[in-house]
Amino acid sequence: MTSEVKIPDPLDLDRDEEARLRRVAGMAPERAPAGEYAGFESVGLPERPPQTEREREVYSLEEGEMLVNMGPQHPSTHGVMRLVVKVRGEVVTDVDPVLGYLHRGIEKLCEEATYTTVLTYVDPMDYLSSMHNEHAPAIAFEKLFGVTAPKRAEYIRALVVELNRVFSHSLMMGFLALDMGGITPILYGFINRDEIVDMLSAISGQRMLFNFFRVGGVNFDANDEFFSRLGTWRGHVLKNVEMSERVITDNEVFRSRTIGMGTLSGRDAIALGVSGPNLRASGVPFDIRKAHPYSIYPELEFEVITQPGGDSNARYLQRIAEIKQSINLIDQIVDKMPHGAVQAQVPGIIRPKPGRAYAAVESPRGLYSVYAISDGGPNPYRFRMRDPSFVSLQAIPKLMPGRLIADTMAVMASFDPVMGGVDK
Repeated sequence: MTSEVKIPDPLDLDRDEEARLRRVAGMAPERAPAGEYAGFESVGLPERPPQTEREREVYSLEEGEMLVNMGPQHPSTHGVMRLVVKVRGEVVTDVDPVLGYLHRGIEKLCEEATYTTVLTYVDPMDYLSSMHNEHAPAIAFEKLFGVTAPKRAEYIRALVVELNRVFSHSLMMGFLALDMGGITPILYGFINRDEIVDMLSAISGQRMLFNFFRVGGVNFDANDEFFSRLGTWRGHVLKNVEMSERVITDNEVFRSRTIGMGTLSGRDAIALGVSGPNLRASGVPFDIRKAHPYSIYPELEFEVITQPGGDSNARYLQRIAEIKQSINLIDQIVDKMPHGAVQAQVPGIIRPKPGRAYAAVESPRGLYSVYAISDGGPNPYRFRMRDPSFVSLQAIPKLMPGRLIADTMAVMASFDPVMGGVDK
């Protein structure tokens, strides 16, 4: 026999307790009343009214529409993120990116850390561009403290961030194919990535979260092992890139699933705050390294690369072009690198004068910037970061309506978001 679970009078319970007892009893949740709850009762959403106009718009269903959850498991959404996709049949009518599954509160942690320790906390944020994560706060803190990194240190900084850009873009090419069902390109991407990571570990001592930048310079000088690995890698890197291109670029399936998909105009990209390769793939020639030069980039020769079209294919081609450009920049950096110190004279505990500083760098995903305020103490009074992936995600709901649900991941992956930075 089964014992009957008695549900107390709902007037004696709050809604959360009533819902819990109904779950224990195996009963369906109480149907929400019409009006502001309309549409919520059939899709398993919390029994509460919409909190914003946007939420009301997404979760109110018209005749023939339904909601599909994609994620937050990684293979589904190019990162630990949940996409609530509203569909009519197989056609997408709306998309709502749901964030917060990786939230770690890094900004507040940094406000409790010394300026040197902050550079270790930001490493795992955008875990595919750790060197860039360190570069922006290092520049901001140097402005606060009034110190200048030696010239050789600046060259080494530019060298490692361009290497980081190459392996980040290589993985984007692989993950874009992987999210559409292709296995081989991601293997090629990791071949290139692992070789660069081995180089960066030779100079920093770590393979992924490098902790290499310091206020006033870098932790170690470039050693013989690093330059030996760099020379070997430089001899065949273009062959690796071409190998990936042969598999992806002219593939009929890849082209049919990316050309014309997720087209973002230059005007819309600017209005939405999109930056980096995603902005330049829409034809807008904006690059922080040129628009607001920093480090030793004014001493290097390069042009801002753009692509016409603004679709998923253009964003893929933009990454290939930037990989080749970064390789050219690496050649220039090695040729021009001066001798000298790699660290300025900086005390162990840094106490900048009260003030504020802003620094921005061109990361593989776009404009990554830091705003720091000092109150004269050993840790930042305020520390804020602008992550480009977070900003780029707001373009997804604009691009997807009218496309098939199968196109969602092709468009999503072409923006190359990294959720560690989004959920900072």
